[in-house]
Amino acid sequence: MTTAAALTSTLAGASKGGLRSFKNSLATVLVSASFCVALIPLVWLLWTVVSKGLKTITTSQWWTHSQRSITFRRPGGGVSHAILGTAEQVLVCTIISVPIALLVAIFLIEYGGGALAKVTSFMVDILTGIPSIVAALFIYAVFITTLGGQRAGIYVSLALVMLMVPVIVRTTEEMLKLVPNELREASYALGVPKWKTITKIVLPTAYSGIVTGVMLGVARVAGETAPLLILVGYSPDTNSNLLSGFQGSLPGMIYSQVPQLGNKRFHYAADRLWGTALTLILIVMVLNVGARLIARRSKIAN
Repeated sequence: MTTAAALTSTLAGASKGGLRSFKNSLATVLVSASFCVALIPLVWLLWTVVSKGLKTITTSQWWTHSQRSITFRRPGGGVSHAILGTAEQVLVCTIISVPIALLVAIFLIEYGGGALAKVTSFMVDILTGIPSIVAALFIYAVFITTLGGQRAGIYVSLALVMLMVPVIVRTTEEMLKLVPNELREASYALGVPKWKTITKIVLPTAYSGIVTGVMLGVARVAGETAPLLILVGYSPDTNSNLLSGFQGSLPGMIYSQVPQLGNKRFHYAADRLWGTALTLILIVMVLNVGARLIARRSKIAN
């Protein structure tokens, strides 16, 4: 009877082990299949943009000329004016957004817990779900309608701030949560003030994740179109003044080519559209790769 019981137990264990192995294999297959399905539209999109835009961006004028005096009937021209406008708008937005977002995230994780923290977190959640056109209309109502300003690139940057801040806040919050509490406690035990613990230990430890969050915020706002259409408009000329006049931008240049897509005689519009889309993708990709390299070379990351 003892031998029979042992044999039965062994068979039951083998049966359970086989079932667990089957479940593990099934889960692996399902996850892999889901990944492949999700990858199909991404690869399809990238292939379409690259195949249709590569010829345009490899011309000699693309990176050095603007679209000044270039009509739909004429080939040529470049994207330098759009890159300049987008870079200025996103740079100003980043300069404003990063300090605000970091301070908000530090307050919520390191100092929060009361009613003010709950209200702040709730407001960040609201900003996360705000469409870009709503942010643009708010800036338009405040600075142009109420205060009497003129449409300019600086107002685009202010609208983009409302879109970038919640992305950086939530990413930074998660990175700060990953910092072990033992590091904070060891610092406090040595008599280090809380503010110095945050600046010298917590933030450097979470540095790589914070940089990644900032780049996600940049990628989030770089392709926004609604604030450009409402707050500044599009210009085919080079305008480096954020405070006055229409300004070129990559999303604005894409939008400006759309009305002529149905006219087969003006196929140059489609070429410029795909070329601009590929240029925007390349710029975002370069920024992300650069951010990862910076994070890897940091002392804390290594």
